[in-house]
Amino acid sequence: MSKPGETDAIEAFERLGLTSYEARVFIALQQLGSGTARDVASIADVPRSQVYSVAESLEGRGLLEVQQSSPIRYRPVSVDEAQSVLRSRFESEQERAFDYVERVRTEPAGEEEQEDIWTVRGRPQIDERVTDLCSQATDRLIFGTRLPPLVTDDVEQLLATKAREGLEVAVVSREPEVRNRLGSLEGVTAFTPPDHRAEDERSGRIVIADDDTILLSVVDDDGSETAIWSAGSLFASVLIELIEASNQAPVSKSE
Repeated sequence: MSKPGETDAIEAFERLGLTSYEARVFIALQQLGSGTARDVASIADVPRSQVYSVAESLEGRGLLEVQQSSPIRYRPVSVDEAQSVLRSRFESEQERAFDYVERVRTEPAGEEEQEDIWTVRGRPQIDERVTDLCSQATDRLIFGTRLPPLVTDDVEQLLATKAREGLEVAVVSREPEVRNRLGSLEGVTAFTPPDHRAEDERSGRIVIADDDTILLSVVDDDGSETAIWSAGSLFASVLIELIEASNQAPVSKSE
């Protein structure tokens, strides 16, 4: 029967790379100080026939020592030494894994480079992305929506904060409730979109931050919202230019 906390300790050792049997044998030897395979099997939930191979594996890991006596006796390294061994092993494996990931990440996938264009679905997730993109603006910020429920308190606070920081901040909406709510913020200018957008009944939100970050969302008939966004990409820069040329956006790009 396992002692209180033993199961958690075994699972923790497994996460550090040991097998269940290795963890059990190591713990048993720490309790014994030293012992034979029979001794270990008597207190660890490991068959005696398995103790020999498990002990050999632990020796290879640097976690126990073997005394060539008859019968063979095993002694674990100190707790401090075991911690050092496992820590070094973890750091080595971590370095090896992330070195490979870094090489793969920086290697071109092919002759073409793919822009970072992301899709977000669901209103809470889009709320979070809108807040994140607005918070990163350093020069100018445009927020637009035709739906008052899409104006969150976080966005309202961010628009006010960015305006106080000296950014050019504008709100675009055909809905008076949106313009009145956000346009009343100090330093925030509210505008009505061009007339050719009057029939637009699918748009959700638009966020333009600086000259290279954009989010656009649409709202389906069932009320679900889907958005695409891109930051720091050529795609975002070009799309912003096209939108501003088409809409005659109120806030011009900074020189």
